[in-house]
Amino acid sequence: MMKRAALHSLGCKVNSYETEAMRQMLQDAGYEIVPFHEAADLYVINTCSVTNIADHKSRQMIHRARKQNPDAIVAAAGCYVQTSREQAERDESIDIRLGNNRKQDLITAVREFEERRARVLAGNRPGMEKQHDPVVHMSPDINRQGQAYENLKVSHPAEHTRAFLKVQDGCNQFCSYCVIPYARGRVRSRRPEDVVRETYELAENGFQEIVLTGIHLSSYGADLGCTLLDLIRELHEIDGIRRIRLGSLEPGIITESFVRELAGMKKVCPHFHLSLQSGSDAVLKRMNRKYTTEEYFDKCELLRRYYEHPALTTDIIVGFPGETQAEFAETCEFIKRVSFYEIHVFKYSKRDGTAAARMDGQIAEQVKTERSKELLNLSAMLKEQFVSWYEGRQVEVLFEDSVLLNGRNFQEGFTPEYVKTGVFGDESFRNRIMMVEFFRFIV
Repeated sequence: MMKRAALHSLGCKVNSYETEAMRQMLQDAGYEIVPFHEAADLYVINTCSVTNIADHKSRQMIHRARKQNPDAIVAAAGCYVQTSREQAERDESIDIRLGNNRKQDLITAVREFEERRARVLAGNRPGMEKQHDPVVHMSPDINRQGQAYENLKVSHPAEHTRAFLKVQDGCNQFCSYCVIPYARGRVRSRRPEDVVRETYELAENGFQEIVLTGIHLSSYGADLGCTLLDLIRELHEIDGIRRIRLGSLEPGIITESFVRELAGMKKVCPHFHLSLQSGSDAVLKRMNRKYTTEEYFDKCELLRRYYEHPALTTDIIVGFPGETQAEFAETCEFIKRVSFYEIHVFKYSKRDGTAAARMDGQIAEQVKTERSKELLNLSAMLKEQFVSWYEGRQVEVLFEDSVLLNGRNFQEGFTPEYVKTGVFGDESFRNRIMMVEFFRFIV
């Protein structure tokens, strides 16, 4: 009888990609993939630790898996099991812990557990292993410092018409609030020839849009002697790929030469997620961000000089230690000045081991909540303004799904700027790119 496996991913798009890769590995090993809420022989939870809430959700999903089938093997992978090592060690719901850069060893770890019925630790970062842990020594090309690039790939993603493509891992920035450099290690990049090979496979499998992702995508190639722009040039030449979307970028990569060349590559979507975090220079300095608000604004204006209506999106942290009401007001005014399409708002989460956790002036949770609500309202207003530009225009849409809207079948998809729209009709347009008159969703 075929064994059943269920997977759940938390956090970022990099985690989503890695979960897809593990799903594909399990299918190739003969597992039937089932929804996470169903009974399974193996549960894989790809965890996140970017906030306290992410930690809580990771534990919650681990315990849910154990409750659903007490006899199943439960594998917890990724950031939570590294940054919260002691908690993970004590958690008897976890049979296998897979550190970052060891997710490729899932199948070997499962077989090791089945043979020994003893808890398995597969390659956490240095200093995390204890003598009583049965460490599985695998993949000799991956060093103990986690500085080699993990050999994961996805050729047939399960769901979307867009294919996420992880090309980079790790971060060297050490922002004062962020635990990710400790969880993911230093910058390392996937070899361009491997990225190109996977992209060809995705194109052959019918995917027309790829989304380049990484923990710090702007650093791609720093360890290989090439750049992100070099990689994009190669991918732009692949037949069948009609859209290249970029994941989160740092403002520093946005230069005149970078934008000029991107604008000349018509497959690159005019959708730029530039991480901001705060609109106050004083807060940015405490965060150890490497730019000022004026420098950031200049990058946005540069993009608008080369693109007619680029979608500019960003992340904002509210309630960073010491953030005064005046500094928060600066953030609100700066957001209006830039006029973003979308803003992802996060309440500051204290992470042990980071510089910000030791700072004075920790902000009350109620204040964070109030500031978060204010920014979300501002974000909704700016999104409405951005989307209104499309009224009466013809737009290019990559169709994804058929949904019911006001009792009628609606074929929905996204423009290159990642604005949702579509047309009414019973015929499915899934994975087709078409020009249609813009239909405005309630935003």
